[in-house]
Amino acid sequence: MPSESLRFETLEALKNSPKGKLNYSPDWLEKGEDILAGCVEVSSLSPLSGQILKRLSPRPLLKTRSLSSCVRDTSPEVSEGLSAGASVPISPRQISSPPPVSLHAEDDEQKAGEIQEESVVSPVASPPPAISVLSPRATQMAGCIRMCERKHKAKAKVELSLRLEQQERLVATVSSCESEQLKRYEELMELKQRQEYQSMRDMMEKETQESLGRQEKLREEHRHRMKILNLRLREAEQQRLREAELERQRQVEGRERHRAINAIQEEVLQLNQLLQPRPSTQTDPALDHTPYITRGNQLCSQVSDVVPASADGQFPSVEDLTVAERALQEMRSLVRNLQGEEAQAAERKRKEQDEEEEKKKRHEELKAQQEEQKKTAARSAKEKAKKEGLQTGADESTLKWYSALQDAANQCAQACDELSRAKDTQTKKLKMELQKAATTPVSQIANISGAPLKEAFEKIDKLLSSRPVTSAGKTVSASQHPQGLEFVSYKLAEKFVKQGEEEVASNHSAAFPIAAVASGIWELHPKIGELILAHLHKKCPYAVPHYPPMERGTSVEDYQKILGYRVDDSKVEGQDSFLKRMSGMIRLYAAIIQMRWPYTGKQGPHPHGLNHGWRWLAQILNMEPLADITATILFDFLEVCGNALMKLYRGQFWKLILLIYEEYFPRIEAVTSTGQMGSVTRLKQFLETSLRTKQIPVPKCELGSAFFKS
Repeated sequence: MPSESLRFETLEALKNSPKGKLNYSPDWLEKGEDILAGCVEVSSLSPLSGQILKRLSPRPLLKTRSLSSCVRDTSPEVSEGLSAGASVPISPRQISSPPPVSLHAEDDEQKAGEIQEESVVSPVASPPPAISVLSPRATQMAGCIRMCERKHKAKAKVELSLRLEQQERLVATVSSCESEQLKRYEELMELKQRQEYQSMRDMMEKETQESLGRQEKLREEHRHRMKILNLRLREAEQQRLREAELERQRQVEGRERHRAINAIQEEVLQLNQLLQPRPSTQTDPALDHTPYITRGNQLCSQVSDVVPASADGQFPSVEDLTVAERALQEMRSLVRNLQGEEAQAAERKRKEQDEEEEKKKRHEELKAQQEEQKKTAARSAKEKAKKEGLQTGADESTLKWYSALQDAANQCAQACDELSRAKDTQTKKLKMELQKAATTPVSQIANISGAPLKEAFEKIDKLLSSRPVTSAGKTVSASQHPQGLEFVSYKLAEKFVKQGEEEVASNHSAAFPIAAVASGIWELHPKIGELILAHLHKKCPYAVPHYPPMERGTSVEDYQKILGYRVDDSKVEGQDSFLKRMSGMIRLYAAIIQMRWPYTGKQGPHPHGLNHGWRWLAQILNMEPLADITATILFDFLEVCGNALMKLYRGQFWKLILLIYEEYFPRIEAVTSTGQMGSVTRLKQFLETSLRTKQIPVPKCELGSAFFKS
């Protein structure tokens, strides 16, 4: 602390003062030593004593001055010698660590130090010149002082020499110690340098290892990136090769289509030449070539419009080839029809010539035979009606209703013919979007109920109301094209019947949700109901019911198509597949006449209710049964709609069921062969169970009772 340092400085100053160097001993008087024996200072008077001596006597003052000057002359020499001995510089470090010496050396060193200290202090504390008193006592004192000075001077010289030797030894010792310490210091510095160098080298090695690790990591990342780039390059190369292959294939196919279109154009032009009238037929007024020539020229123009589009380095599209092939087929059919008419005209002309020769001879005979045949046919028809009481076809009113529905469907198809056969891309795209919007909700109806079924119904209702509908992420409306509503109605009715033909045929319970939606749409849009019936009667004439007779000139394949069979490339579908499709459509029809859409605001009668089902059942029983078909459709109709008819007609219905079991069922068995008894057996079991329990089971349906017509 500052106070303590000042305290020690004060003590050190007092120690080094002249008074602090005095030796005091209580044994001085006993030993006979003088008190001032150790004092090297010259005895002097106080400066005030000079004034007293001036007053006493001036002469003694002069002698005293001369004496004091002598004393002053001798004292500086001693002080100079002492100061010269004390002028050797001694560092604190040398004093703090002196080498070991003997006891005598220590005593001598102590004495020399005392002399040195006295010699150093004496000049500083030298009193002012004093005036000696000329007295014997003073003279004696002055002599003693001189003797003491000489003695002390000799003693100081001896001690000074000893002190100098000791200092030299001390300096040598300190120098050797300092050199050793310097060596140790240099070794320590060298060690520190080596350690720093080693740490720097370790740090550099560590940084080198880290940099090598980073380089290795970068190499690994580079290899990984190179691998990814190689994979991408390979994929890009493969994609390029695929695109090149597709382009080559497209060009090959395009060239093939180009050659095919050229061949078609050549053939069309050749066939068009055949439509021109020949000299042999120019005189025949009954044969008119003008419609054929006009249509042939139109087909040639149609093909010619396709060819220039592919002549400017571009290949014709598949649609162009399809158009050209369709034109070729139509041209061929025109040529065949013309050739057929020419052949018929030639045949008629030949027959007319032959008949004119025989006409007169056989006129009377043929007339008589015809009258006889008419009478015989009338009698046989009356006898058969009395004997059997059944018809071979539908009655006249049913056929008129059937024809009116087909005419309405044909008119709707012709009204949207322009949209159906559109060639431009925009109209084709609109046609596909409208068709998807119409058919997709119907395709989603199967065994669903609740909100999904209601959502499908609302989509169909919006579309038929010319409101925008979202389909496949795109918004479309029937009002976007003048024929849009007709097209949507036709496709929607066709899709409902197709669902019955495919979905209901495989999953019988799907008939009820489809019928519920169809009934609700029919109620809001009556035209849809007529189109549904038209498509249903065209694909399944037994839903009329109608057994179309085979007309004269109709081929077997065409007649099978009229009966409802599928004919693909002259191959008629199997009987099981045919019966399955007919069963699905009859079940759909039976479900439609009893289902109601409960969420509509209308509360009127059903647009095609159970009375039509009763009429259908009565007309079936008035017609001769067909093998395998009649039993199938009767069983499906009664299984789906029997419970609803029983609740509505009650006793009359049971009379009808008893009539079927007792009178009509034996007729079915009579026309059914042994290998076709499956449907007959099912119908028989159903009739027997119903008559025994007096109950028709409710059809399985997941919809609520609100959907059924009460």
